[in-house]
Amino acid sequence: MTELPIRGPVRIIGIDPGLRRTGWGVIEAEGNRLIYVACGSVEPPDNLPLSGRLLAIHEGLAAVLSDHQPMEAAVEQTFVNKDGVATLKLGQARGVAMLAPAMFGISVAEYAPNQVKKTVVGAGHADKQQIAMMLKILLPKAEPPSADAADALAIAITHAHHRQSTALRLKVVGI
Repeated sequence: MTELPIRGPVRIIGIDPGLRRTGWGVIEAEGNRLIYVACGSVEPPDNLPLSGRLLAIHEGLAAVLSDHQPMEAAVEQTFVNKDGVATLKLGQARGVAMLAPAMFGISVAEYAPNQVKKTVVGAGHADKQQIAMMLKILLPKAEPPSADAADALAIAITHAHHRQSTALRLKVVGI
C-alpha cells in the first residue's frame, strides 16, 4: 500500500458501492483546498447474475483508477438494514469497491454514512438535497450525473478532511 502523504496535493477517489450503480468521484486536495477532477458511476446491466455485476463493477472501477491515478481511496461503510440478504449483497459490492484500489496499491479508508453527512453538511442525518447543495459550494465545477456520484464526491471530501488523522493513527499503530 502507498504511504499517506500528509502535505502536498493528493488525488483521492471516493466510492459509493452499490450493485445497480457504484458511484465514484475524484478530487484533489491540498491543505483545505479541494479541486474537482471527475465523477460518474459504474452501472452493470440489470440482466447480469450477481457474479457478473461484481465483475462489471470491478472492471469499471479499474478503468477509472487507471484513467485518474488516485493516490488514496475512501469507501462508504455498509449500514445494516432489515433485509439481511440485501445487506450481504451490498457487502459484496463494497468488497469489490475496496479490492479494486487495493489491487492498484492504493490505501483504502472507510467512513460511515453519518460521518460523511456530518463532514460535508454539518449534520449526521442530512438528506441528498443538502449534500448536493454543499457540493455546489465545496466543488463548484462538479455536476454529478447521479446521486451515487454525488455521494462518492462527498466520501472523497470526507477523506480529504480526515486523512491526516487517519495517517497519524496508522503511524502510531505501526502500519
